[in-house]
Amino acid sequence: MVHSMTAFARAERAGAHGTLSWELRSVNHRYLEPHLRLPDAFRDLEGAVREALRSSFSRGKVECTLRLDEEPSSQAPRLDLARAGELIQAAEAVAALIAQPAQIDPLRVLGWPGVMVSESVDTQALQASALALFTEAVEEMKAGRAREGAELARLINDRLDAMAEDISALREQVPQMLATQRQKILDRFAELRAELDPARLEQEMVMLAQKSDVAEELDRLTTHVREVRRVLASPGAAGRRLDFLMQELNREANTLGSKAFDPRSTQAAVNLKVLIEQMREQVQNIE
Repeated sequence: MVHSMTAFARAERAGAHGTLSWELRSVNHRYLEPHLRLPDAFRDLEGAVREALRSSFSRGKVECTLRLDEEPSSQAPRLDLARAGELIQAAEAVAALIAQPAQIDPLRVLGWPGVMVSESVDTQALQASALALFTEAVEEMKAGRAREGAELARLINDRLDAMAEDISALREQVPQMLATQRQKILDRFAELRAELDPARLEQEMVMLAQKSDVAEELDRLTTHVREVRRVLASPGAAGRRLDFLMQELNREANTLGSKAFDPRSTQAAVNLKVLIEQMREQVQNIE
């Protein structure tokens, strides 16, 4: 089964210190290229996040954004009265040494380090929760890439069906097209009132057969179509293999077009190139 490189995933979890949320966006790229946006308190997770991406995806530009919406209550400060008392006693001791000391400003006391104590946060637990939530987001993205990959495979198989029909029809038409071309040569000789030299006629027929022999191209096109179907149904990354097969299909279609000697074969070559180009555009999004 093929997977698309285009997907979006979001995972959210509320906790004692606020709401954690991950947003993952993925688009096509030749290689795996992670872009991480993490708050400073979660920088230690970067290595684990990159490793999780490498174990889950092989290609694609993946943007990962982590947010923590903190609850106001979780950050409510607490007054350390003992610490404030020690500070005031120290200030009064110094004030006794001064002739005209200034009054102690309560706001300055509150602003002294250690007087107002914020609720302690278990950083490790918060990071572990964020990492577990990231795993959920990755699984959601994998599912999304699989769904879109299945749709891409369906679109490509539809075009492969159309190609197989065109190839089969052209294969059946070739003998008739050769017979028509042979008759044109005979009519040309008759118009010129030329004496039919059997050797010359045979030479013309051989040249026509060589120039118009597309059996090899049709066989290779059929083989490539089967291989594309096999790759689409195989597990693992398939984008690069499919891209190579699109190039091979296009090369055979070009050769077929260069050998065209009948409007039907010319139209068949054009139809094949259109179908191949449509598939190539879809393949660019496959992992």
